[in-house]
Amino acid sequence: MPNRPADRVPAVQLLPHLGVMLAVAAVLGVVVAGLAIPFAGVAGIGARNVARSIEHLPEELDTGELAQRTRIVDSEGKLITTLFDENRVNRSLGQISRVMVQAIVSIEDYRFYQHGALDLKGTLRAFLTNQANNGVVQGGSSITQQLVKQTLLAQATTPEERKAATDDSYARKIKELRYAIALEQKYSKDWILERYLNTVYFGDGAHGVQAAARHYFGVNASKLNLTQAATLAGLVKNPTGYDPTNAPDRALARRNVVLDRMAELKVVSRQKAEEAKASDLGLDVQKSQNGCVNSSAPFFCDYVVRRLLSDPTLAQTPEERRKLLYSGGLTIKTTLRLGDQRAADASVERHVHPTDQAIGGLAVVEPGTGNLFALSQSRPMGRSKKKGQTYLNYVVPQEYGDSAGFQAGSTFKAFVLASAVNQGIALNTTINAKRDMVFQQSDFANCPGEGNFVGEWKVGNSTTSGIKNLYTGTRESVNTFYAQLEMRTGLCDPFNLAKAMGIKLTQPTGPGAERIPSFTLGVANVSPLEMAEAYATFGARGLHCDTRPVTQILDANGNVVKNYEPSCQQVMTNGVADAVNDVLRGVQEPGGFGYDISRTDLSNASGQRVPSAAKTGTTQDGKSVWYVGYSPQVAAAAMIAGANSVGQPMGLKGQVIGGRLIQSASGSGFAGPMWADAMHEIDDRLDPIDFVKPPSDIVNGHKVDVPNVSGMSVDEAKRRLRDAGFNVSVASSVRSPVRKGLVAYTSPSGTAVEKSVVLIYPSKGQPKKRKKRSAGTEAPATAEIPDLDVDFGGPGDDDAGDGNNGRGNDD
Repeated sequence: MPNRPADRVPAVQLLPHLGVMLAVAAVLGVVVAGLAIPFAGVAGIGARNVARSIEHLPEELDTGELAQRTRIVDSEGKLITTLFDENRVNRSLGQISRVMVQAIVSIEDYRFYQHGALDLKGTLRAFLTNQANNGVVQGGSSITQQLVKQTLLAQATTPEERKAATDDSYARKIKELRYAIALEQKYSKDWILERYLNTVYFGDGAHGVQAAARHYFGVNASKLNLTQAATLAGLVKNPTGYDPTNAPDRALARRNVVLDRMAELKVVSRQKAEEAKASDLGLDVQKSQNGCVNSSAPFFCDYVVRRLLSDPTLAQTPEERRKLLYSGGLTIKTTLRLGDQRAADASVERHVHPTDQAIGGLAVVEPGTGNLFALSQSRPMGRSKKKGQTYLNYVVPQEYGDSAGFQAGSTFKAFVLASAVNQGIALNTTINAKRDMVFQQSDFANCPGEGNFVGEWKVGNSTTSGIKNLYTGTRESVNTFYAQLEMRTGLCDPFNLAKAMGIKLTQPTGPGAERIPSFTLGVANVSPLEMAEAYATFGARGLHCDTRPVTQILDANGNVVKNYEPSCQQVMTNGVADAVNDVLRGVQEPGGFGYDISRTDLSNASGQRVPSAAKTGTTQDGKSVWYVGYSPQVAAAAMIAGANSVGQPMGLKGQVIGGRLIQSASGSGFAGPMWADAMHEIDDRLDPIDFVKPPSDIVNGHKVDVPNVSGMSVDEAKRRLRDAGFNVSVASSVRSPVRKGLVAYTSPSGTAVEKSVVLIYPSKGQPKKRKKRSAGTEAPATAEIPDLDVDFGGPGDDDAGDGNNGRGNDD
């Protein structure tokens, strides 16, 4: 709409308007717009003095942008929910039905297009009507004056400002008149009317005519008919008192007043008015969603809002970002797939009930983009503790949620596996994984400059034992195998790789340290979303992508505010990821823990098998179980963790969860079915894309001779082995005939895979000889020879162990 010049309004142009008000004030005792005002004539102030005082007021009203509701939509544009401080959607005058415009003008200011900022006839009519009724029954304010008042009230942010905007005072009315005149000077009548229709409150949370039309009648403002328009026009005078959802009789009577007025002004015929009066209100109330609680994906929505509120590129301060989200009229396009979300919700709800002393969580992510498809948890969003509801988000990282996470168990073995492959350890490498072993923590290399670990670490297997390679040791989740594998990789590489793959590891050392030898057994706390994001990296052949819940934000006019492109980085080679996938797919095949759950044998809607890989996780104390599975197209992490009503961890054993008593908990038997039930629905849309086979040299390795360094100094032995292409680590000293301080032997010896780790065992010399015993007694051996493992041998101990001071995990 064309705007009029925005020059300052000189006092002389205000005098005619003031003269009208002063005349009314002096002659009639001043009741203007339904309010008693001690005007200039009553106070003995001349018109010119009033004009001079007005010069000190701001020259025009900064109308600013109207607060509008924000829409959050899924990947197909379907509404998830809305966010607003004021439920408003702006519409141009051309998008509002003609009869609605006629109704509001008829009842509020029928001479709107004939007068300026002040309607003298309206003011006199209001005064006479109010005098006749001994009270205020009719207002005399023009639509422009009403718009000024509504704008000032909307812009008030403190109790003092709100009081000033509604105060029955000379100062307020003078201020409103000045602003009204300025609006009439600057804007066209159509602009003022359009702004008015988008500004006024229609009751029951509906601001503006579009929100009111949708809320009360389920139609757009452009489709409002006569009876609907008259109903809405009648609400403006008293939105609360005439609210049709609370006072239908009063709303009906007020609507009929509007219809009579329209007929009186010949806007509609008397016959049409009477026909409309004979009908009921015809309400079709549509409840407006505000916030995440009643949305189609509550905790996904919560994650989106928290992410955006922490995004400094949207606005400088948290307060400004909140205002933008709740008042900016944005359209937030997300990556949510409602079908996947429904599948996740149904599965989680089936396996873990809201009031159980456990939390079930499921996150679904797309490899190669980081798109978040679904986010579900067993405790619904809400305030009813009796129903198991909560506002705490347990399935996302603590940065955007309300939980520090839960131990991930053996799912962390995948990070050691990938590091081992990256260091050149072949998949067919074998290790003797005894049932129970004791390790010196000093044998596990820390990051450079970070010092050595101290103490013993006892590890035991709850699955199988014996000679394993990287396939069988992983498929059967053998703890002592992975403890020895980690001893060769060191802690630094697996720890840093996990971080690069999206695991929020923030405490490498100190109390609650995460970078410790038991890292491979999953002692760190994580969320389902972190694990889904990490394993999606394997599905994308080593390309890690940060979780992406939002793709684009548009403003109220459809202009792009921000695009969120995928944020991805190659964190391992294709070959390393292919090798990990080849190993982890074994979990889903014969001999793997996932194969026994027939429901994890995925197939799409056409009956084609969808290749997948997975890893189970169970904490030793039974407080949480995991199943993280993926394909090249989707990755999902399922978790069931014992937790009381406030989220404190507790054991799963002995709990009734999902309607059944849990006597023992495992990732495959407990979390696996929850993963599978969701994936059976999700995989209907997947293509049967297979993993890429790893190169043969990664599977079998390239073996080279290991130099014989027995009898050398440790430093010389390290140099010789590194020159030969090996990674070197120094293990604990052993008893041997070799002189103390020199190298006793290496493991492996003979030949080994190039770039693999060779352990150096320094000698601590011969044991002291004991006195000869009497006949019939046995003499101990004079040399301490350690029990060597096949290929990648290591120290063994027959003592049964229970993990790192109770912190070990197995599956």
